[in-house]
Amino acid sequence: MMLKELREQVYEANMDLPRHGLVVFTWGNASAVDRDRGLFVIKPSGVDYGELSPESMVVCDLDGNVVEGDLNPSSDTPTHAYLYRQWDNIGGIVHTHSAAAVAWAQAGRSIPCYGTTQADYFYGEVPCMRGLTEDEIEGDYELNTGKVIVEGFRGLDPVSHPGCLVRNHGPFSWGADAAQAVYHAVVIEEVARMARDTEQLCMAAGKPLDEARAPQYLLDKHYMRKHGPNAYYGQKKN
Repeated sequence: MMLKELREQVYEANMDLPRHGLVVFTWGNASAVDRDRGLFVIKPSGVDYGELSPESMVVCDLDGNVVEGDLNPSSDTPTHAYLYRQWDNIGGIVHTHSAAAVAWAQAGRSIPCYGTTQADYFYGEVPCMRGLTEDEIEGDYELNTGKVIVEGFRGLDPVSHPGCLVRNHGPFSWGADAAQAVYHAVVIEEVARMARDTEQLCMAAGKPLDEARAPQYLLDKHYMRKHGPNAYYGQKKN
């Protein structure tokens, strides 16, 4: 069996999605890539989480073709494959339909950065991509979803913005590996709820939303203390 360790990591990442309340039924998927071999592992399509195992994960090449596995890969495989081809600095991808993040996507809105929770992981807003056109949906829908994400990230760094919303669809997140991609998916769902509540409280008080946004200097401080060249959050690694 190919990529045994990576299969186990991807299996655990997929199982973490329902554990964190990010998916119901089969509404989500996680993958991770082996750059040296040019292959990635992804959840099979439409299989209940209780029936998954490391062995049921599907190995694909970076064009999305199945290399090893008895099951069909996730229907979102072309999206994952395209992002891996375009961004060589990501190692894992997660897609969910978590409720709060989906609400922002359905509203076609980016999630503004109102405070330090979001600033710790996103250097600004969680961006919302444009909606796909009818031709893009009727054509190669999942591939075009990946293309819309990459298009929307022109001028943005996918490392400092480790996820996004696709309009009328839902959140995608990524990271150095599958576990980090799951972590960022949890962050997106949490800040989506926080931002929604912040806006409701501001509107109830008649306070302009722009006044609630985190100032740039606070964003700089919180993002850079975790991710900047002189980061000091956490413990030093030997």
